[in-house]
This record gives sequence, C-alpha cells and structure tokens, in this order.
Amino acid sequence: MIIEIDNGSGFCFGVTTAIKKAEEELAQGETLYCLGDIVHNGMECERLREMGLITINHDQMRELHNAKVLLRAHGEPPETYELARKNNIEIIDATCPVVLKLQKRIKEQYETSPNLPEGEEAQIVIFGKKGHAEVLGLVGQTHSSAIVIESSDEVTKLDFTRDIYLYSQTTKSLDEFRRIIDYIQTHISPNATFKSFDTICRSVANRMPNISQFATKHDLVLFVCGRKSSNGKVLYNECLRVNPNTHLIEDPQEIEPEWLKGIESVGICGATSTPRWLMEQCRDAIQNMQQ
Repeated sequence: MIIEIDNGSGFCFGVTTAIKKAEEELAQGETLYCLGDIVHNGMECERLREMGLITINHDQMRELHNAKVLLRAHGEPPETYELARKNNIEIIDATCPVVLKLQKRIKEQYETSPNLPEGEEAQIVIFGKKGHAEVLGLVGQTHSSAIVIESSDEVTKLDFTRDIYLYSQTTKSLDEFRRIIDYIQTHISPNATFKSFDTICRSVANRMPNISQFATKHDLVLFVCGRKSSNGKVLYNECLRVNPNTHLIEDPQEIEPEWLKGIESVGICGATSTPRWLMEQCRDAIQNMQQ
C-alpha cells in the first residue's frame, strides 16, 4: 500500500508564527495564557497545554490582572486591547499579518464613510462565519455595525439602494466570494456605489486546487482536521467532492480498519490548522494496521 502525506497541507504562516511565539514564551518558564484555542486542532492544543499554555475565554480575561496573554492568529477586536491596558495585561500579539492588514482596511473604511442618517449610510459587508474569532475581530473595527453574510444565499438581505463595501474573512472560498460579487453587481442600484476587496489569503485559497488534485490521486483520502476549523470544512468538502471515499478524522484513533480493505493508495492531508506530526501519526497508524 502506498501512503502519501500532502506536502501542501499543514500549518499556514500565521498559525506557525503563533505556535512559535507560544513555545518561546513557555520555554522561559513564565505563566502564559492564550485567549481562545491557539489553533482549531485539539491534539495540538493538548500538546501546548502540557507545555503549560493556559487557554482562557473573554470572561476569564476580564478577571485577569498583571498577566501575560497571547492573542492567536485570528486577531481580536479593539475592546480586547483596551481591556488589556485596563487590567495591566501584557499582550503577546500573534495576529496573522494578513488579518491585521484586513482589520486596518475595514477600520479605515468605517472611519471614512460619510456620517449619514441610519438607513442611508454605507454597508460594510463581511463574507465570513458568524461568531468566528477572526470575524468578531473584523466586525469590532466597525463598532459592530458591519453586516456578516455566511454564504451567497444570504446576499439577498443587503440593501441594494445603499453603498456596499464587501470584504471577506481570509479563509473563505474564493469561488463563493466571486458569486457574491456577481450577484451584487447585477442588483446594485445605479445610484449606489459597490466596491469589493479580495481579502482572501492566497496561502489558503491556493490550497483548494492543489488539495483537489491530491485527492483524485488516491483510492482513500484521510482529511485530518479539528472539527471547529473553518478552512478545514472548506478543504474537506473539496476533497469529498472529487473523491467520495474521503473521511474527516481528528486523530489516528478514528481510522477504521475496514476503510483500508482493497485500498492500494491512501492520501493524508489536512487544514491550515493541522500539524504535520499529526498527519505522520495517522500514516504510522495505517502502517501498523497492515502488519
């Protein structure tokens, strides 16, 4: 049996940087808190927890004083930084540079929009997952006035008589973003302005065609990913589309021996939040099953 790990899968730059910063801080022996799961992968979170990383939520951060808190790659709204100043919390900012740039663009758009009466002001629209950490950080740049749409089906709720400025969460589908743009362009009022900004991270977007090609090469595909990963769902569904014999697993224990019957080649791939060592563990587990 041939077992291949996709070289294009694994941590993106933002996640790699965040984990490296956490490891460096923990190596100094100091107490380090992380606001939310550092990555949407339970196995990697557990590894860092064993090193001493303490994951907290926003309510717990409000009770924290004189401490050190790492902000993960997803980014945070301005309120989090204000709370840190108030509680004398040292921020280790691991926000992805791509996300930081997007936050800045949305903030500038919000601050330069005309101060018109309610119902006439421009709509800042974000194509993203409601409640996702990155999206919360983006919406926070607009004092929570931005409109979030999760799919092209929701674009109909926009007011096409008013100006629309469209952005995207960095890990969303480029094809669906283009469908949203096409719909708005054909429905926007002649008297309204529409501008779209392609803010999708190419290190993620480029994985779509690559992972699709990888999935077609194998009899069985194991997509290793935390089930909370946003980009993981997108990439997994693409694998499933081109290869129906694709299974999403979080760890080697979820591999079923019957999946391997009659299989000559297995492809192992994952999300931007999937560590390489975890994909290697899945490869080793399959090899052990063959013995």
